[in-house]
Amino acid sequence: MNIKENKIVLVGNPNVGKSVIFGLLTGKYVTVSNYPGTTVEVTKGYAVLENKKCIIFDSPGINSFIPQSEDEKVTRDILLNQKIDKIIQVADAKNITRTLLIALQLAEIGLPFVLDLNMIDEAREKRINIDEKELSKKLGIPIVSTIATQNQGIAELKETLKNLKRPDYHIKYDSLIEEALLRVEKFLPESQINKRALSLMLLAGDLSLKSWLKENLSQEKLKFLEEVQEDLAEKYIEPLAYIINEQRLKETENLIKSCVKTEKIILKNWVYYLGRISMDRFWGIPILIIVLFLMYKFVGEFAAGAGVNFVENTVFGKYLNPWAIKIVNFLIPIPLIKELFVGEYGIFTMAITYALAIVMPIVTAFFLFFGILEDSGYLPRLAIMANRFCKIMGLNGKAVLPLVLGLGCDTMATITARILETKKEKIIVTLLLALGIPCSAQLGVILAMLAKLSFSATLLWVGIVLAVILLVGYLASKVLPGKGGDFILEIPPLRIPKLSNILIKTLARLEWYLKEAVPLFILGTLLLFVLDKIKMLKVIEKMASPLVVGFLGLPSRASESFIIGFLRRDYGAAGLYALADKGLMNHTQIVVSLVTITLFVPCIAQFFVSIKERGLKTALLISFVTFFLAFLIGGLVNFILHYLGIIL
Repeated sequence: MNIKENKIVLVGNPNVGKSVIFGLLTGKYVTVSNYPGTTVEVTKGYAVLENKKCIIFDSPGINSFIPQSEDEKVTRDILLNQKIDKIIQVADAKNITRTLLIALQLAEIGLPFVLDLNMIDEAREKRINIDEKELSKKLGIPIVSTIATQNQGIAELKETLKNLKRPDYHIKYDSLIEEALLRVEKFLPESQINKRALSLMLLAGDLSLKSWLKENLSQEKLKFLEEVQEDLAEKYIEPLAYIINEQRLKETENLIKSCVKTEKIILKNWVYYLGRISMDRFWGIPILIIVLFLMYKFVGEFAAGAGVNFVENTVFGKYLNPWAIKIVNFLIPIPLIKELFVGEYGIFTMAITYALAIVMPIVTAFFLFFGILEDSGYLPRLAIMANRFCKIMGLNGKAVLPLVLGLGCDTMATITARILETKKEKIIVTLLLALGIPCSAQLGVILAMLAKLSFSATLLWVGIVLAVILLVGYLASKVLPGKGGDFILEIPPLRIPKLSNILIKTLARLEWYLKEAVPLFILGTLLLFVLDKIKMLKVIEKMASPLVVGFLGLPSRASESFIIGFLRRDYGAAGLYALADKGLMNHTQIVVSLVTITLFVPCIAQFFVSIKERGLKTALLISFVTFFLAFLIGGLVNFILHYLGIIL
């Protein structure tokens, strides 16, 4: 049986469930790679539909095919340069205006597509009734309703893909624009995208098409197209992009009037009101404080206290470590090899114990709590609450999303900084993630150590780290060239989280943690083992003594934590935890060490991702700044606490 390979691309606004639909169509065999010439990742997977092998692309979210960001340009370029056979427009059914604006542009582009009204259950809850048959008839395209999170409607979507045709619907613009379109279309080369759609992009002033046009048109034709665009622009007071979009909006409103009915009665239960007040300027703050307090109690006290105590002292202390020592002593006669596995810097007694007994219970609790925040829809509300805070640093509320995601994993959060529109914003966020945002594993260990101190010590740590983030962000916004982007964010309804979704996310993240962190813990332990055996560890401790002991006021063995902190900051924090647990640091030293390790250089994985996203020069500069500031701030805190005689 010969299987023909087709290309299908998923297109839609941000946060409409494209990735879920993509996963249901392709399964787990997917690849992620940068789109050529960009830092934007495009996910590609495979499926067999109607005995045809299909390549399916999950394109970045867009709000328009006239690109305002690198993500939107990549989506447009996929349609322009790839030989796409079919398009699935994944839409949020309750945001019908945004949905139809994209649908109208896709109709103009002219490629066969189906409109998938996803999250139809939420639209019905809001009493939004869409006459799918009438809308399908008017647009000339098939329409399918899905609830992707429950796998509903996916079979119908697959069936619909079999017989897609090119849409024959297009908007009739005013006479001046229509006349200009006829003049431009004659000169455009053939491409995947309909000439009418390309002409509209050009008339709207899409500068991102210039390089493509230069490859396909002579200088004379390019000059003629520019003259047509300039001539038309002079006939309007407003910019042409605005005029074209306004006429599309009018067409959208006409479609909504004839095909969508919205009941005025909206169910306003306690979840609805909680969602509203969580964004309120006054009530949103105490809700945020309550959320942070619950996280502190669950992660910092319960998981880091009872959880770590049980796993470290009972599971590992009474059973696993003694058994490991007995087995190694029985099987391995060579003392050096014995030490490698169960010695002071042993793979099992140090690396595995740190990774699974100290860090993993804390990470698990954090992932569970973070999953609740994600699934409930609280994170976008947090962005609204943080907008004023972010403006101080030349950012907007959208920046809080990668910063909050950094509490899960700074490496992944560095990638998600792509949601920001300008290069300046992306660099500032990457700097702040590397400097002062502890990942889940490190944060958990820090909370565990702070839970054993006074509440004032916790406030001091939080205050210092926030002050440094604000100051560095503010200075970076003044030093770096460029401007910030607009604050446009989709706010989903607040939902009661589903336990199954949270557990699936938590298990996936724990799998990532085990694959990512445990090997680096082992590598760090091997490094310490080798340095100890060749007597270099003592040498490094002596070399670092003026800085670690003299300036920071910490015990010399804290140098080990900073050495392995280069590999993973949470491993470094775990080393400090062990020192504190043995009574080798007093409360003041614990606070100083935590301030320093929090502001310390990013882990090696984040460093490499920073190189990929921002370039080698920027990544090195960020690492130097964080290293310098970590020890400078740590030393100043040590000096001030001792000078003022503050006892924590």
